[in-house]
Amino acid sequence: MRGEAVVVGAGIGGLAVGRALRQDGWRVRLLEREPGLPRTGTALGMWPEAMAALARLGVADLVRERGVRQHGATFLRPDGTPFGRVVPDEPAHLVSRPALHELLYRDALEDVVEWGSRVDDLADLPQADLVVGADGLRSRVRERVTGGPNVPRPLGTVAFRGVVPGGVDAVTETWGRGRLFGITPQDARTTNWFACVREDLLAERAGATSDVETLHDLFGDWHDGVAEVVRAVAREGGVDRRTLYDAAPLSSMVRGNAAVIGDAAHAMAPNAGRGACEALIDAVALADALRHARSVPEGLRAFDRARLAAGRRTARLSRALNRLSTGRRLDGARRRVMGALARAA
Repeated sequence: MRGEAVVVGAGIGGLAVGRALRQDGWRVRLLEREPGLPRTGTALGMWPEAMAALARLGVADLVRERGVRQHGATFLRPDGTPFGRVVPDEPAHLVSRPALHELLYRDALEDVVEWGSRVDDLADLPQADLVVGADGLRSRVRERVTGGPNVPRPLGTVAFRGVVPGGVDAVTETWGRGRLFGITPQDARTTNWFACVREDLLAERAGATSDVETLHDLFGDWHDGVAEVVRAVAREGGVDRRTLYDAAPLSSMVRGNAAVIGDAAHAMAPNAGRGACEALIDAVALADALRHARSVPEGLRAFDRARLAAGRRTARLSRALNRLSTGRRLDGARRRVMGALARAA
């Protein structure tokens, strides 16, 4: 079936579902509060299921061209000694957030995204056969789906992230007490980095005058790979700092003619590296369910059956990894989890 759809949010999930619906003949409007596509952002891992979704959208080959193949990750202690490695059966592809946004938008959505369109009251939405909430952690459309307020859950951790000049070949994540530091390639000339720190550990170091000083205090004496990136951050600046939240699990991702996807449905900790992937998979699953349905409610029910449990599982895993990877007294549990991940890879 096809009809008129309004998509709230033009992030990765919104662009993906807008592109998929247009391919299927829907008339689509995307309402996005930001003034345009993002110009900065760190690397996102596209796992095989996400690459399949990107193939459905016609951009998988372009992502491969713009991205970097990732064949696994090594987990290290602060002194640089490894304690685990994950090697997936199929490689992932790392691509920058701005590049992914551009590829999803280009040659498909230039005439339907309404930039600078903030949705504060759902009563002001245009009439449509379908409303898709791709409006992130603090989604207003989620409130229509649940019938109650949307209250994100604090994770007790803070993320720092950015990019620095220079390339790296390997993907590493270094775990210390109460904190971790990850390094990945973004492209041949740029390194992507991220850190996750418990809020109580940051409170103990409240004397730092800047994020750069905080990073140096927390990670400056770690092994050379981390220390070199921290020094580059001090030279270059550009630290993005965010308090982390996730979302309580939903009993359904749909209600009436409305559905939520991506972070609006199952915002999750970044530790599993799956947030963007889940948004892409949701988007394609929603479009596919509607394509094979005789009505919007029938299609939304099929979408809910396909994606509700999967999104909840991934969010639960991400929350557990966030807790374990930044634990202060969970070394044994950490080793058991990493051993299980290595055996499952």
